[in-house]
Amino acid sequence: MTLQSQLESLLFVSAKPLSVKELADLTMTKVSEVEKALAELAEDYKNQARGFTLIKNNGQYQLTTSSENAELVAKFLRDETSGELSQPSLETLTIIAYRGPIAKLDLERIRGVNCSLILRNLLLRGLIEEKADRQKNENFYSVTLDFIKFLGISTIEELPDYIKLHTEETIDQVLDKSLEMPV
Repeated sequence: MTLQSQLESLLFVSAKPLSVKELADLTMTKVSEVEKALAELAEDYKNQARGFTLIKNNGQYQLTTSSENAELVAKFLRDETSGELSQPSLETLTIIAYRGPIAKLDLERIRGVNCSLILRNLLLRGLIEEKADRQKNENFYSVTLDFIKFLGISTIEELPDYIKLHTEETIDQVLDKSLEMPV
């Protein structure tokens, strides 16, 4: 696997921009080699009229859709964010509502699957918000005021059985045990 391929994969799955140092650490490569590979990728995307482009801002890189496809992408996102929520999205939203703020890793332990695309969709819809905890180097998710307003309640604690489910020790014990399990 080439360095360009590795960088492309990392940038594709990342929901946020990545710094050269982060990319170098992840690929166990020198910063100068990462910078060179990123420049080559950006040039390749530009020359081949691809559906995505590599943008750089303040030393951070992110893959984005090509500006030529902006109208098509906007239409798709409008359709995607206005339809009904899927069952997995509803499950994820419920967990966030009752257990939030919750780390992505804990959310995925509870659901047993990767939640990246679901979280992206819920963020786009404005139902959840993401906050970074720099000390823990993790992102935490909680429901938005719009979500609470949509449900017609004035506080999240008005959800049925909120106190019991928010503080359910069984879930905490399961999460603690999953940390102890060898990978």
